[in-house]
Amino acid sequence: MLSRHIFSTIPIVLNFIPAVLSQTYYTQNAHFKGKNFLDAFNWETFDDPTHGRVNFIDQQTALNTNLSYADDDVFIMRADYHQIVPSYARGRDSVRITSHDAWGDSLLVLDLAHMPEGCATWPAYWTVSKNGPWPQGGEMDIIEGVNLNNNNLASLHTMTNCTMPQTRSQTGQVVSTNCDAAVNYNQGCGVAFATPASYGSGFNTNGGGWVATWRSPNSISHWFWPRNAPNVPDEIRQGDSDVVTPGENWGTPDATFVWPQCDYNSHFDPHQIIFDLTLCGDWAGNAFPTAGCGPGNCQDFVDNNPDAFGNAFWEINSLTVYTPSSF
Repeated sequence: MLSRHIFSTIPIVLNFIPAVLSQTYYTQNAHFKGKNFLDAFNWETFDDPTHGRVNFIDQQTALNTNLSYADDDVFIMRADYHQIVPSYARGRDSVRITSHDAWGDSLLVLDLAHMPEGCATWPAYWTVSKNGPWPQGGEMDIIEGVNLNNNNLASLHTMTNCTMPQTRSQTGQVVSTNCDAAVNYNQGCGVAFATPASYGSGFNTNGGGWVATWRSPNSISHWFWPRNAPNVPDEIRQGDSDVVTPGENWGTPDATFVWPQCDYNSHFDPHQIIFDLTLCGDWAGNAFPTAGCGPGNCQDFVDNNPDAFGNAFWEINSLTVYTPSSF
């Protein structure tokens, strides 16, 4: 994840066009739950590309310090919430993991119980080209936000010549339409979810929910269902081994990206899956002064307030990858 997302207002889309999405059969290709994450993902230790006040640690260190934890049913990764960070340190200890495998056209279903929340936090669940170099092959941000945000942001970041129409079939609100990573400080083309409790403290208070991401030559579409929503599709809630996408009862996507002004095949190739939690950095740090998190600056806040990060953790029930089926 490179530097991106510098904006202050969200324009409202007043009109939406109806969706006509062709259905495809998908079969479970990979299922990550609990201890499966330990073998299927790599714990990154490089400097944060988004310039966060964070120190990404390796898997063994994370397990030894309880910043990562896995049993048969749950996987947790978090930021340190005990230590004062000295000024000479790289930053507060945290975790960034990347899947060993990569997938092209697919359906990703994340059952998430809790996401990092709070001032200075910048958590993200996203995918990026395994081949690269970035932004070749594209980037697809599925869950992302900063500080005290309440609405999830989904975005794409690409090479040149990829834009989105202002009006398309989705319930979310268009933030930006140019996906080119070289434009507007790598803001990308983004959509803010309109569904309540789609991000942050509201998401966590509600017990989380499910996020489904359908990537195909037709579109990239995201759906979010809160934990207690009455309309969660049975195949999503139960984690069926075979899924028809999109289901008849899935409703309008929260965010949709389509290709009339962007060639899909030349902008997107197989992607790895990434979860991370950085602190401050190019987005959360710049937004910190107006986020209701003051007084003071973001770096000092991170260094001197370990107890502020008690809720800065991912708690994942499962992540399932489906790929197109032949039947």
